[in-house]
Amino acid sequence: MALIEGQCYDEEEKSFVEFRRKVRSAEVLSAAIERLLRGLHFTGRLSVVVQNGQVLKSGYEEGYFREMGSDLNARLQ
Repeated sequence: MALIEGQCYDEEEKSFVEFRRKVRSAEVLSAAIERLLRGLHFTGRLSVVVQNGQVLKSGYEEGYFREMGSDLNARLQ
């Protein structure tokens, strides 16, 4: 039994190391979402709340819209 528990711990540890690596290198979004953000020239914050491996909620701060609004105001003047 100890060997099986050790193997499970090793796999969990490897998974967590991979998770940390991806977060540090900013590989946390799918390629499709990254393309959307790039296409929108989005500048702002995204937040994701995860519990037990499932996304509970996500959100964003509207930096994109404030940026566009200020750009529009500059064009109108």
